Amino acid sequence: MKNIPQITDAEWMIMKVLWNASPLGSGDVVNELKGTTDWKPKTIKTLLSRLVTKNAVAYDVGSRGYSYYPLVSENECAKEEARSFLGRVYNGSLKLFVKNFIENKELSAEEIAELKKLLEDK
Repeated sequence: MKNIPQITDAEWMIMKVLWNASPLGSGDVVNELKGTTDWKPKTIKTLLSRLVTKNAVAYDVGSRGYSYYPLVSENECAKEEARSFLGRVYNGSLKLFVKNFIENKELSAEEIAELKKLLEDK
């Protein structure tokens, strides 16, 4: 199995930009995050550098500078995040997580039907 890095909330924002369109230069990432964050360009470059160190992102050097692209998919990261969350918060118990979720969220009939279908298909 591929080693999926632990990604912070701030790094997730960078990754979402890169998953949406890549390769991108750091200036492109800065532009994409304008209006969503108040981060300075230096902050974004630091986050990109951390993601490179974690092997979540790589870059190519071209005539216009660095072009960043993801090394891991959004789906892979989401699965790892879910596994990590389940382990940390619910001691690995999916049953406890689902029970807590159902008890604390009002579900529509459609959502209940979807959950039943997922369980039946499994």
